[in-house]
Amino acid sequence: MMHPMLRVLALLALVLGVPAVGNSTADAAPKKKYHFKLAAVTAKPEVAADVAGQATPRLEAMIKKTFGTHAQLVAALDGAPDPKGQPHQYRKFLAKKGVAGAYLVTVELTEAEIEIEPMESKPNSQRIVVRVGLHLLGETIPGQTMGFTGDGSATIKLEVGKKIRDRDREYAWDSATEAAIAEALTTVFDQLAKPKKKQ
Repeated sequence: MMHPMLRVLALLALVLGVPAVGNSTADAAPKKKYHFKLAAVTAKPEVAADVAGQATPRLEAMIKKTFGTHAQLVAALDGAPDPKGQPHQYRKFLAKKGVAGAYLVTVELTEAEIEIEPMESKPNSQRIVVRVGLHLLGETIPGQTMGFTGDGSATIKLEVGKKIRDRDREYAWDSATEAAIAEALTTVFDQLAKPKKKQ
C-alpha cells in the first residue's frame, strides 16, 4: 500500500509532467535567463473571500520563493541602472549580465477550492481535495509593454485520517499552488523562448 505522501508526490509528478527518465535533448540547449519582479498578487472576485484569504498569502509566498530560486530566473540585479530614467543603459546592463529580459509580473488567483471527501472503502480515512488556478501577466521592464501571459492549474488529493490536522491542509494547499505555478511558468518560458515577430 502506497504511503499517502508518496501518493501525493506521484500525483504531483503527473500534474507537472515530470518524465520518468531524464530528457537529454531538452537539457542540451542552454535556456535563457530572465528577471521577474513581482508587482501584485490578487484574487478574482469569483474566488470565495474566505478561501482567497487562505490561498492568496500562500500563493504570494510561493511565487516569491520561486522567483528567487528558479534556474531560469535571476533574483537580483544589483547595480542595475534605473529602468525608467535610463532605459537604454538598463537594457545594456541586462545584456552584460546575460539576462534575456526583465518583467514586472502580476499574479491573479483564478480558482481556489478545498473539499473534504469521505472514502467509502476506508471508513477511517478522508481525502482533502485542493484545486488552485492562476494567471500570470508579465510587462516588460523598461517600457511596461505586454510581455507574456501564462495560466496554470492543479488539483491535489491527499488521503488523511479521521482527524484533519492544520499541516495536512497546509501541505495540500502548498502542493497544489506549487504545481499550478510550475505549469504557468512552463507556458511563460515557452512563449519567451520563441523568436519575436518583427514589427
